[in-house]
Amino acid sequence: MKAHKSKVTRGLPVGAYIETCDNSGAKIIKITAVKGHKTVKGRIPAAGVGDLVQVVVKKGKPDMRKQVTFAVIVRQKKEYRRPNGMRIKFEDNSIVILKDDKGNPKGTIFKGPIAKEATERWPGIAKVASIIV
Repeated sequence: MKAHKSKVTRGLPVGAYIETCDNSGAKIIKITAVKGHKTVKGRIPAAGVGDLVQVVVKKGKPDMRKQVTFAVIVRQKKEYRRPNGMRIKFEDNSIVILKDDKGNPKGTIFKGPIAKEATERWPGIAKVASIIV
């Protein structure tokens, strides 16, 4: 995992249900924790594009359901700003399930575009991604 290159607005709080965009077997997941995130007392931790989150699989194949695993957010509806001044937002929130916390994705195919911030930070996701925005 590398450092962020841009200031990504954190648009997905803990407890959010998100669809996956890979073929790992999970369909809908719930964010339970954001790794490396510090906040003030009482504030709910939130995640943005490229962040490593701990998730629970809520819907999917029976062998995947109720599993606690790591994932990386690759798209979010909330717009964020890139260093060149451009603002980026996607039409859905989406996540990629990881095999381990080093960044190797469990799925072999990603549906839809993947944010450049996620691919810069996670080289394993960049190898599998077909469309990078």
